[in-house]
Amino acid sequence: MECKICKLEAVVSIDQRGQIVLPKEIREKTDLKAGDKLAILSACDENGKVCCLIFLRAEIIEKLAVERLSPTLKTIFGGD
Repeated sequence: MECKICKLEAVVSIDQRGQIVLPKEIREKTDLKAGDKLAILSACDENGKVCCLIFLRAEIIEKLAVERLSPTLKTIFGGD
């Protein structure tokens, strides 16, 4: 799967408890439901300060990890 940045979808606020509410339109468009898991990746500026957060479905990270690690694990432990 290939992803690219398309557009700014929404601007959200962080509440007093540190929580972010994703607007209903975004949840519907992305088919996100209560209980779904998101992985958060960060990007840093030249000083090492986090300047960008990227939200991905956790299953995408899991799939990428399996795809990348499987050949190495097969080499180490053998098997098909």
